[in-house]
Amino acid sequence: MRLRIGSRGSQLALWQANHIAGRLRERGNEVEIQVIHTTGDKLIDVALAKVGAKGMFTKEIEEALASKQIDLAVHSLKDLPTELAEAFAIAAIPAREDPRDALCSMDYSAFEELPPHAKVGTSSLRREAQLRAMRPDLVIHPLRGNVDTRLRKLESGEYEAIILALSGLRRLDKTEMVRQVMPIELMCPAAGQGALAIEIRSGDGDVRAALEFLDDAAARAETECERALLKRLGGGCQVPIGANAKFSDGTLHLEAVVASPDGKTILRDSGKGEDATTLGALVGGRLLKQGGGAILEQVYAHAGPQPEQP
Repeated sequence: MRLRIGSRGSQLALWQANHIAGRLRERGNEVEIQVIHTTGDKLIDVALAKVGAKGMFTKEIEEALASKQIDLAVHSLKDLPTELAEAFAIAAIPAREDPRDALCSMDYSAFEELPPHAKVGTSSLRREAQLRAMRPDLVIHPLRGNVDTRLRKLESGEYEAIILALSGLRRLDKTEMVRQVMPIELMCPAAGQGALAIEIRSGDGDVRAALEFLDDAAARAETECERALLKRLGGGCQVPIGANAKFSDGTLHLEAVVASPDGKTILRDSGKGEDATTLGALVGGRLLKQGGGAILEQVYAHAGPQPEQP
């Protein structure tokens, strides 16, 4: 088949698109990549939690998909809203990279070694809330830009440390400054972190069939569980919600967190089960009853409508 892939233009997004293109070419397909600039790419000087644009990293790509300018889109799964429009479907979720966050630093080898009032960079309210819960003294500053830009800011001394997704650093082979992989119990990742999603038009059976070999059962089960929790909580990835599911021997184990932005309140719950959506909704409901609903209402009231991406 001749397949046109839509992708954002960042270094990481293009790595992901080229990776999928390579897998498809191995199967004899003719593949080209079209770069599509999204709203989120244009708002580089604004903290993501304050933008309030649903689907800000996916809207323009889905428009190209709907108008048949492209045949499929390769996304970081955590960029996708928890509910897709009926016109679209996730045809494949390939094998997942490590979903954990990484501490990068020039001078300190672990989170515990950061000095009092250390300046830490992150673009994520989820990370910020969990950092504040562990270390209220830290000075948290927004950090936007592609991976290279963020690492350059660290190298230049603007920050004592920055927190990035380990998956992106590994995919780009830029792990030199990784000093610590953050344990799940200290820094619960975003729902879908480390996973890719290949989106198509719902009725495009030929393209779906061409992508079927890329779908990984464990990655799909884990991410469906995490996204079910996110949906139950009514949040996007820019609210302080963490979710990590692990699929093993037919059973899912889910750990989840809801935290107030100041880190003073952090709610945790976990569970295990065989059905991804049931487990995610169950743990999400328990977090709401613990007080998660009140936390999220305050976040929404302060920041306005929340974007659905990291």
